Order: sequence, then structure tokens, then C-alpha cells
Amino acid sequence: MTSRNEILAALAKVVDPELRRPITELGMVGENTETSVDIKLTIPTCPAAKKIEAEANAAVASLGITVNLTSMNQDERDALKEKLRAGRAPRTNPFDENSLTRVFLVGSGKGGVGKSSITANLAVALAAKGFSVGLIDADIFGYSIPGQLGISDKPTQLDEMILPPVAFGVKVISIGMFVDGSQAVAWRGPMLHRTVEQFLKDVYWGQLDFLLIDMPPGTGDVAISLGQNLPTAKSLVVTTPQTAAAEVALRSGALGVQTGQSVFGVIENMSWLENSDGSRLEIFGAGGGEAVAKHLDSNLLGQVPISIELREGSDSGKPVVLANPETAGAKAIIGIADQLAQVKLDLKGKRLPLL
Repeated sequence: MTSRNEILAALAKVVDPELRRPITELGMVGENTETSVDIKLTIPTCPAAKKIEAEANAAVASLGITVNLTSMNQDERDALKEKLRAGRAPRTNPFDENSLTRVFLVGSGKGGVGKSSITANLAVALAAKGFSVGLIDADIFGYSIPGQLGISDKPTQLDEMILPPVAFGVKVISIGMFVDGSQAVAWRGPMLHRTVEQFLKDVYWGQLDFLLIDMPPGTGDVAISLGQNLPTAKSLVVTTPQTAAAEVALRSGALGVQTGQSVFGVIENMSWLENSDGSRLEIFGAGGGEAVAKHLDSNLLGQVPISIELREGSDSGKPVVLANPETAGAKAIIGIADQLAQVKLDLKGKRLPLL
């Protein structure tokens, strides 16, 4: 007869797609007989059920047993939530002043500069380097991150806890996951503030190395709420070379300073179009990114050229940094991600987790 330890050892290789931890650590392995083993889903309608079942069956196939899917009862779910919170009280902000996560607010001041495409690709590039990455689509009225990353799954609701979908190794949350694709969001300030708080406090993020936030254009309620809730965040300002865009981008950087975020750097997008002969056509002019960086006493982190592959990848949900990493646009974004990866965390005064 196959021993319990052999079964657990085999199933330890199966990782929950949403929680990103082995199912053996999550209390998901139930009773076993000589021919089967129970796998307890967090909820009966778990969207990852088929994936977990397939991987679990493959893991125990050599032991001559099969998987029987069941679901956790309320006591088991409560125990799981307690384990995931790791001592934190429910509905607390995991990104407070003691957070070990490097947080970046990606803002632009105005729409149409490719901020969301840059943010999505930066997150994927960091995850590809082996970092644990989260991404919040805070552009409530103009949400686009789910489409940019090809996400069609809804978040799993574990009672009051929300388990975010994972795409390309990035945990992602967006209001677009809770409304129909064509539905417009028309909310006033209090609803926007409540949504921001839910994204921070109700979503299970785990221990992230990086949290990137796709900010809405402008300097409204969402930007202020996030600034107040993320005391360790730094700002990334996205602009185009155009003078008018650069002037508006300054306001985004200035708001970050007012709410306590230093400006880490400026990203210039749509910098030029490279012709077939290798020459550059500066469709939107030149110098906007450098001017913004100088005015904000910061650095120009990179210039991203106009890229058909970047646009196609954003439309198809296939980030260019993975789909076409050899292109000029992808290389520029990966270069910026390299600079983010080198940011050192200031541990002074922080409580370090016990291992």
C-alpha cells in the first residue's frame, strides 16, 4: 500500500495557480485510500480546478492512485485564511511603512501616452527575472490591464479575501475583472476610495518583491488615495517627447511629491519611429522626457520607440518583453526593469519577518 508520506511527497510538486504555494502547505490534501486521494479546493467553483486536478493526477499516477476533487468546509477555509494572513488582522494594509515590497506608482498626467502598456510589460519583465510581482490596475474608468495580459479569469472569492488571477507570473487585480467588458464605470470619490482600499487590503498578495500600480491619468481621487495608503511608494512618470504631454506629466510627478512619494524616474514612450534605413523619425518631437526628468530632479530611465510589436502584444494579451524580446521596444522596457530590479530596500526601522 502507498504510504501517506509518499502521497504527500508527490503532491508537494503541485502548486496552486492563484496562491503560488504547494497544495500540501495549504491544507488542500484530504484523506486517502489505497486507490484515491482527496484534493480540497478552496471553493467548489474554483477556476483553477481543472488545472489542479490534472497536475495532481499526473503527480500521483506512478503511485497507482487517482484524485478525487472535494472542497474545504468553512473551518478549513478559516484556517487557510489565517495561514495566508501570517498573523495580520483581516483588512489591514500589507504595504504600510513596514512593508518589504518595492512599490512603484506609474503615472502619466494625461492619457494616450502608453502608460498601461509600459506598466504591464515592466511587471512581466520583473517576474521573468524571478521576482514576485503584483500589479494593480488603478485606472478605474479606463481599465485595460486584463486585456493587455490576456486575463479572462475572475478572481476567486475566499469569503472576504480575494485571490487575484496570475498571468505570466504576475498577480493582477482590476475592476475590469468584476464588470462586463463593455460596461462603463461611473463612480464618485467615495466608491473610488473604497475600491482602492479593497485592492490593497482584501486581495491576497503574499510577500511581493514588487508592486506596480497603473495609475489613472490626472491628479484625482484615486491618485490621492493611493498616495496616502502607500507611504513607501516611488513614482514613475511616463510621457511622450511632445512638449504638451511633458508639461502635463509634470503635474503627475508633482502630485507624487505632495503625497509623499519621491520620483524614481521618467520614462519617455513613443520616442521615435525607426525607418527601414535605420534613421529615426521623431513624430512627437524630442526632449520631452529629458525636460520632465530635469524639472523633477530625477533621471530619464529610458526611451521606448514606437513599436508595432508592442502595440500588437498589448492588443493580443502577449507582452512584447516575452513575445518579441529582441525588438527595440522590448529591449528598452527590459532595460528599465533592470534599473528597478537594482533598487535597494531601506530596511532601517522595519520589522523583518521571522523565518
